[in-house]
Amino acid sequence: MEWSAVDHQLPIVETGASQGLGTRASAPSLTLHWANESATQTFAQALAQQPQLGNAFITLRGDLGAGKTTLTRYLLQALGVTGRIKSPTYTIVETYETDRCAVSHFDFYRFNDPQEWEDAGFRDIFASPGLKLAEWPQKAAGLLPVADLDIHLETDADGVRRVTLNAHTPVGEELLQGLTPSGEGAKP
Repeated sequence: MEWSAVDHQLPIVETGASQGLGTRASAPSLTLHWANESATQTFAQALAQQPQLGNAFITLRGDLGAGKTTLTRYLLQALGVTGRIKSPTYTIVETYETDRCAVSHFDFYRFNDPQEWEDAGFRDIFASPGLKLAEWPQKAAGLLPVADLDIHLETDADGVRRVTLNAHTPVGEELLQGLTPSGEGAKP
């Protein structure tokens, strides 16, 4: 299923509560199917319009090649970042300043021990205002704060991405609400 190019409505496949993520017994969730890369871009543009995004913590989960960095790149572009947007696979964090907020994009893939997060001094970045995006958050398990929104990307054999969004905080719930067809963020 592809997003409509006319109204940018999110195709809701499933909504409900999911168990076992974050600190709450259940989390509001939304599951989408993205047929192609333009659906990823359209979603990123809708997410960038959400008022709460500027101080959110979003985790991105999925196998290698699932589209975590691609989603982040489109989101940063939608926030006004120009020029080259690099994956922080080797640097661990890339920072950006936008007119709206500071953005820190983390990639914990190369972590061998969650304690590396603490040793790198990332607690200070997480304590400061701005959007935080973290790929491979499980590599820093137990040290990261609870994500406002967790995005899990899976790719099927046909290349269609199944994207599950789970909100774990009131900020995450507002982001999720803004991405549903009845929310304000569903249209440009």
